[in-house]
Amino acid sequence: MTAVKRTCVILLPVVAFFASICMGRYDISVVEVIKSILQALTGKDYGLSMQTFVLVTQVRIPRTVQGLLVGACLSASGACFQSIFRNPLVSSGMLGVSSGAGFGAALSIILFGTSLFAGGFSFVFGMLAVMLSYLVGRIAGGNSTITLVLGGTIIQSIFQAMLSLLKYVADTETELPAITYWLMGSFASTKTSDLTLAFIPMLLGIFGMVLFRNRLNVLSMGDREARALGIDVSKNKLAVISFASLATAGAVSVSGIIGWVGLVIPHICRMIFGNDNKDLIPASICVGSTFMVMVDVICRTLTGGEIPLGIVTAIVGGPFFIYLLRKTKGKQW
Repeated sequence: MTAVKRTCVILLPVVAFFASICMGRYDISVVEVIKSILQALTGKDYGLSMQTFVLVTQVRIPRTVQGLLVGACLSASGACFQSIFRNPLVSSGMLGVSSGAGFGAALSIILFGTSLFAGGFSFVFGMLAVMLSYLVGRIAGGNSTITLVLGGTIIQSIFQAMLSLLKYVADTETELPAITYWLMGSFASTKTSDLTLAFIPMLLGIFGMVLFRNRLNVLSMGDREARALGIDVSKNKLAVISFASLATAGAVSVSGIIGWVGLVIPHICRMIFGNDNKDLIPASICVGSTFMVMVDVICRTLTGGEIPLGIVTAIVGGPFFIYLLRKTKGKQW
């Protein structure tokens, strides 16, 4: 990655951060945004209206930070899974984390009649789904790529079936609409407390994926080649899967299920920066966070209501998926 590309990629999330805070039904200038941040940090009065200060510090900044983190987690984990499985058509939810998280959120809504505990339940069941997928892969015959994929497919199908069962028995007046809306993904109910709890798994997952990005290049060559180069395939693969799943589960727990980001963004970055994970993972983090924030801006400004994030990402991801199939013809890299 050249210095110019590296600088542009780093600046993308910064530009998206300020653009997201400024844009909305109530427009705010960049100067007012900076003054609001300084006033929150220093306590000094910069002559801002209370409406502007509250909107910036308590609504738009938490929502934008959430968008940046969620986009970074989903994109980076998608890039990691694509490298490990050596398949351009897998995404961040490959090992059942999304279906497990969806089941956990639906279970929480039915048990408590509210989505208040949906984040915690979705995180726990998302990680449980990944662990079960890995165990099924081990039982099926080791740590090979195909057994992990099969394990993920099996667990994903089981959790999707259980989610369908919960939707079937849910109250159609209150519980079912809440479950459906959560599954489509949204930042509308962003809370600083929830975001604070999700910070730890998301940041830990991102740090781990960046740390292992060089070993991903070796793992993507295949198990036999990696062992020949002295890499402990089982331990390194488990570590990367754990970090990627941790980031995805943390992201899904605060945003709901947002599809296509973990598939589309890594491929866009590959087209621009190449297949070297040393550059690909950081680029996916920056581009994914920018993409997620701008999609959120579209969702909350395009109509009088708020469009779920999953709808817009699917509209963008569907045509790109068709293009990807046409280009790769279903083959691996």
